[in-house]
Amino acid sequence: MLYNIQTMDKLKLNKIVKQILVAGKGILAADESIETIAKRFERYHIRNVEEMREAYREMLFTSPKFSNYISGVILFDEQLRETTSDGRLLRKVLKEQGVLIGCKIDKGLAPMPRNKHGEMQTKGLEGLAERMQDYADLGVTFVKWRAVFSVGKNLPSNRCIQKNGELLATYAKIAQEAGIVPIVEPEVLGTGNHNSDECYESTVRTLRGIFDELVKRGVDLRFIFLKPNMIVPGSESREKIKVEKVANLTVACLKEVVPKIVPGIVFLSGGQTEKEACANMNAIALHEKLPWVVTYSFGRALQNSTLAHWRGIASRAKGAQKVFEKRAHLTSLAQQGKYSSKLEK
Repeated sequence: MLYNIQTMDKLKLNKIVKQILVAGKGILAADESIETIAKRFERYHIRNVEEMREAYREMLFTSPKFSNYISGVILFDEQLRETTSDGRLLRKVLKEQGVLIGCKIDKGLAPMPRNKHGEMQTKGLEGLAERMQDYADLGVTFVKWRAVFSVGKNLPSNRCIQKNGELLATYAKIAQEAGIVPIVEPEVLGTGNHNSDECYESTVRTLRGIFDELVKRGVDLRFIFLKPNMIVPGSESREKIKVEKVANLTVACLKEVVPKIVPGIVFLSGGQTEKEACANMNAIALHEKLPWVVTYSFGRALQNSTLAHWRGIASRAKGAQKVFEKRAHLTSLAQQGKYSSKLEK
């Protein structure tokens, strides 16, 4: 395995990894695109304008106990340039709290050419090296690239796994060469009627193919974060699964294919409710002798109840911050294997 990373860059990358993987902390995925956050806002009749998006992120990032539970935040490009109501850049607000700045760097999904199953590949390689350097100049220390994979008969296809693996590996290599730690996010989607065993099989095949491409292209696995899905039934499945089975299947899957030198697993919540994500995270954390640090990189599972409380009303901001802090605290406890559903009351 050949790496082209200089010694100084290795020290820099290692420092970033250690700062993110602090016990009791995880990543807030606040990288919703303008289109994605529109869907979240619409549910609560919040206007999707820049002013409201800035107000929402300011409310989250200025919560008094924010940095107690969050070591890094993934931003969308727009947010890197957003300011607070008193004129401070949001990214500087995070930096002042010792929270590392990340950024979603892919350009979304596009249909794979000549693919009868409707599978997708991720856009964004064009001009990526230049953009990566621009992000580094803005203080970005880690980045995210998401690929998606469907579960079904003969899905995901080998072609989809290979193509997205090539894209993820190329992106990760460019990030490391810029002194930035890449999050590799191969998400096996939770939509569908598949059961947990089918999710397991698809996730194993996907991760194995992704790591084959990462190794082939010389990505230094000591300086990446893997952001996988947990092993759960599809959203339309009738299977009732206990948290212990979710944890056992998830850990077994990761142990089968993820090299031990990968420093951290930062789980996505993948459509789970806040309580489900915490309960499953807790059960995974209770497994002993895992070779990686295991933590969270949650979006909706850290924000849903906060957004529901806020509803775009300025006078509700402080109350919404308390809701967010409670959710973040419970997620932190889950990361440490100290969560109980009784704490939700």
